Amino acid sequence: MREAAGLALYDVTVRHHGPFGAVTAVDGVSLEVPRGKTLGLVGESGSGKSTLARAVVGLATPCAGRITVGGREHGGRRPADRRGLGRQVQLVFQDPDTALDPRMTVRQSLAEAAGAFVRLDRRSRERRVGELLELVGLGTGIADRVPRQLSGGQRQRVAVARALAVDPAVLIADEITSALDVSVRAALLAMLRDLQRRLGFTMLFISHDLAAVRHVSDAVAVMYLGRIVETAPTENLLHGPWHPYTRTLLSAVPSLHAGPRPVGVPPIAGEVPDPASPPTGCRFHPRCPVGPHRRAGREVCAVRDPQEDAAGRPHHAACHFPWGPVRPAPAP
Repeated sequence: MREAAGLALYDVTVRHHGPFGAVTAVDGVSLEVPRGKTLGLVGESGSGKSTLARAVVGLATPCAGRITVGGREHGGRRPADRRGLGRQVQLVFQDPDTALDPRMTVRQSLAEAAGAFVRLDRRSRERRVGELLELVGLGTGIADRVPRQLSGGQRQRVAVARALAVDPAVLIADEITSALDVSVRAALLAMLRDLQRRLGFTMLFISHDLAAVRHVSDAVAVMYLGRIVETAPTENLLHGPWHPYTRTLLSAVPSLHAGPRPVGVPPIAGEVPDPASPPTGCRFHPRCPVGPHRRAGREVCAVRDPQEDAAGRPHHAACHFPWGPVRPAPAP
């Protein structure tokens, strides 16, 4: 097995061009995931999480920024570039029903993936299929079944096995537990943690489920309207979030028992702004429960973008008035 490589993003920007103009779905995102560790990525629907995942795996092309795996930059539009990236980074999609070919058996899907980058004879492919099924806790008895003959949890395990068939350095899990029952979800999360310890891959875990993120992640990044607004070690963020958006997310999860719950946090006001015309200054300020429209002296939030002051510390937040260590707000 190859040594797992860390994942790093530097000022990555992705724009979608539609009939009403360009929309910046990911805007200057910078993240680092150390080798063999997991970064959880959370945020509302439409915040840009899945677009970021697609950019990392090569399914969306950034218009700016760099993406590196193990210190080596990956990019370009040539088939050889995409093929090299596919060897290093694999994505497990949210819905295995659409990710798996309904006409192919489990054996055929895994054999095809195993032989995507290396030449294997028939015996070697059969052996690899058996290894992959054992790896994700499935017996070879399901090898000749098609996806519709499997349960949701089994289909998602097959999707994970297919992603691991090429021994990737980075695994991206995009909402892979959202359609599963609680017990099945817990078993899948435990399997992922065990696989990471055994195989050493780096993981980007995207989810709305903060309890799931806590279970598998070493650190958490919170995304809002295409940008990262807070990053911290998992327990630090869940016990003491700094950004108002993070606090409102945590206060809205009744089943999360990660520590003291935020007290007196009002719900988020209004709707998510139009990403084609984002607010000036802090992008969260029109909805912030303690923003300039509610508290005097916070006019800076609507004028100056706090993003430029947010990086460089293990726990940082893109906020002029974080709940963490007090620091003065910059002048408008």
